[in-house]
Amino acid sequence: MATPVSQLHCVDPHSQTTSDTVISRGTIQLKKTVTFREMPSDEIRALLARNHVGRLAFSFHDRVDIRPIHYVYDDNWLYGRTSPGDKLITLQHNQWVAFEVDEVRGPFDWESVVAHGSFYHVGKEGAPHPELKAEALDRIRKFAPETFSRNDPVPFRTELFAIAIDSLTGRAASTR
Repeated sequence: MATPVSQLHCVDPHSQTTSDTVISRGTIQLKKTVTFREMPSDEIRALLARNHVGRLAFSFHDRVDIRPIHYVYDDNWLYGRTSPGDKLITLQHNQWVAFEVDEVRGPFDWESVVAHGSFYHVGKEGAPHPELKAEALDRIRKFAPETFSRNDPVPFRTELFAIAIDSLTGRAASTR
């Protein structure tokens, strides 16, 4: 005896749209349509600009790590602060990173941006691109004016960084 089908997941091979379909007593009812799309450049940059927390992914040898981190986006650069530690030591050996920022409204209603680029520890002595230290501090103070002042909310984050973005991609899903 065959088991009746109560739910069917349909995929249209010519678009990136999926539908959950409910079959009940010979009638088909569309429950939800999910559309996946590539985000255009202006939407990608707007998402980066309106958010200030992302995830920094980096690797060394056979280990990949990812850390949440505050940032500011400006003109194809990401600027931020962090604490001294193993992340900075690892990034001295391999400066290539990925950085992800998401806006999630639901499991099928979200936008996600991934930036790939080079990580620069700009606060240390002898760092390449010494001009980046002033740029990073200026951009960060627009987001958090009390940075490196008496009222600094995270005084233990003493290290500045900049990420030169080489590529940006964005994907979105929507049920609308």
